[in-house]
Amino acid sequence: MAQHRTAAGRMATSCAICLFGYPRRATLGSRLNPNAAQLWSAPRWALALLLACLSMLGPFSIDTYLPAFTGIAGTLAASPLQLQQTLSAYLFGFAFMNLFHGALADSFGRRPVILGGVLLFTAASVGCALAATPAQLIACRALQGLAAGAGTVVSRAVVRDMFPPEDAQRVMSQVTLFFGVAPAIAPLIGGALFVHAGWQSIFWFLAAIGALLWLANFRLLPETLHADGRQPFNLRNLLRGYASLLGKPRFILLALASGVPFNGMFLYVLSAPAFLGELLQLAPTQFYWFFVINIAGIMGGAWVSGRLPGRIEPRRQVRWGYAIMAGISLVNVAANALFDAHVAWALWPIAIYSFGWALVTPVVTLLLLDVVPQRRGMAASLQAVIASVTNGAVAGALSPLVMHSTLALAIASAGLMSIGLAAWVALSSGALGVVKKP
Repeated sequence: MAQHRTAAGRMATSCAICLFGYPRRATLGSRLNPNAAQLWSAPRWALALLLACLSMLGPFSIDTYLPAFTGIAGTLAASPLQLQQTLSAYLFGFAFMNLFHGALADSFGRRPVILGGVLLFTAASVGCALAATPAQLIACRALQGLAAGAGTVVSRAVVRDMFPPEDAQRVMSQVTLFFGVAPAIAPLIGGALFVHAGWQSIFWFLAAIGALLWLANFRLLPETLHADGRQPFNLRNLLRGYASLLGKPRFILLALASGVPFNGMFLYVLSAPAFLGELLQLAPTQFYWFFVINIAGIMGGAWVSGRLPGRIEPRRQVRWGYAIMAGISLVNVAANALFDAHVAWALWPIAIYSFGWALVTPVVTLLLLDVVPQRRGMAASLQAVIASVTNGAVAGALSPLVMHSTLALAIASAGLMSIGLAAWVALSSGALGVVKKP
């Protein structure tokens, strides 16, 4: 019976890979863990929820403590620069360690890296809660950043280790669906904790989340990397792996197609104080409408994405997602060029854009992970690094330039989407000889 299940799993994997249009040489390396069917017996949504909670550590570590800046400044006598450094130290640590989470997971297994990352995150959160000086808080925030990315990066490889593409897309969509809740509730939780229990309670809350996640993953998360797939961990092998991935046009195009369009909506999040307060004349207490509508778009797209595998070809799903993003971007530019922006219509294009993005990202992420299937962890790491660099450039350079004009915001958003669209068109058309025309 087990042999029949294994044979059926291999057949399903091969058929699904054909649907994705992978080159033949990639098909042979895209096999699952041979014991995948026995690794997780609970419903798939339970695994998706567990992995989504790991991914939530990142946004929770930022969004929950931002409302408490005034309290931190008062208690620790921290200057505005030092408060900014508590955020910068976290973001630097997060981006830097993203280079290594996946490589470590490819060498030592997914489970040890996730458990180690969550444990370090928990300890760093305790350190933040006990910090008595700005320097101590900055140092502990840096440790939080080094640890928080482990779950985000490695969880993608876990999904692809266990499921063939169609099932993996469903699980990735469920992860996105659950993850979409985090940006909506994190600031609310952080604000309530700060008001009622002080800023330290926010970090005790993060420590409690970390401890619960560590226990849940210790008890439930299986090791999904088969022993035969482990890579030697040394500098030469790491450099060879990074060079191999960065030398593949297919990987670069997929990373651009998945990472850059996100910034078409992230730009509005970064510019929210000026966009919502200055341009749309909303009171701070009304800002939540923007986040609720935008997150509803993401969750709606993820919900639809989870129901499309097996019904339409994955490439068609990506084309639909890009068509939605491109169409609404043009409408957004035209509307802001012709009319004065008004809250009655100015928020909806961003939500529709988010819906299209959520259709695209599960498929493109899975394609990217299978560029080098024996190094899925490293591929997830480099994807996260490329996304982080893009996010940083948008936050540091582009957003300050365009945030004071709704038309400039709309044009910049459309331009970011166009970069991802151009990468996907080049990939699909075989312009660089990386994939056959679908």
